[in-house]
Amino acid sequence: MFTGIITAVGKISRVQPLEKGVRLTIEAPGFKLADVALGDSIAHGGVCLTVVAKRKGGYQIDVSRETLDCTVGLDTLHGELNLEKAMRLSDFIGGHLVSGHVDGVGEVEKFEPIGESHELVIKAPKALAKFIARKGSITVDGVSLTTNRVKGRRFSINLIPHTVEVTTLRNLKAGSRVNLEIDLIARYCERLLAGSDTAR
Repeated sequence: MFTGIITAVGKISRVQPLEKGVRLTIEAPGFKLADVALGDSIAHGGVCLTVVAKRKGGYQIDVSRETLDCTVGLDTLHGELNLEKAMRLSDFIGGHLVSGHVDGVGEVEKFEPIGESHELVIKAPKALAKFIARKGSITVDGVSLTTNRVKGRRFSINLIPHTVEVTTLRNLKAGSRVNLEIDLIARYCERLLAGSDTAR
């Protein structure tokens, strides 16, 4: 479980093909690894992945073919990724509860400065649109954000300068694809409301 508060930006320094997937070497000089053990979970651009090896200034993770097929940004050499360690029960939740399981990939339609901030407009996959609410929580490439407006499949977000500065969202442009995770509460509410159908 995560909170969507990014603590560092890492870079993919090596992509090693596996039989079914890839092994990535992540270089993250500003990411504290002293308390990270083999088998620990770290969110990479919103995707929860397991540390399989550690090295000076970085570590390695394995990514399955299924994960690669339903996410973006995990197989691009020299690509940047938002990083967050799994939360502890004693941690302060500065964002919202995030599982690290991407629900779909959205497309950026607009990313433009407005005053000191930026407006980000994303078109969500049709299946996810019903879960996105005005002033609700959503995770974009691992970053916990609040929606401003929602219309159909499109939603807008106001990004403050700090968020743009310390995350990979600064690299977005129209046409960029992003990992989306809907709010956990919305996901469970939908499942509960469909309870009568699942009992058949």
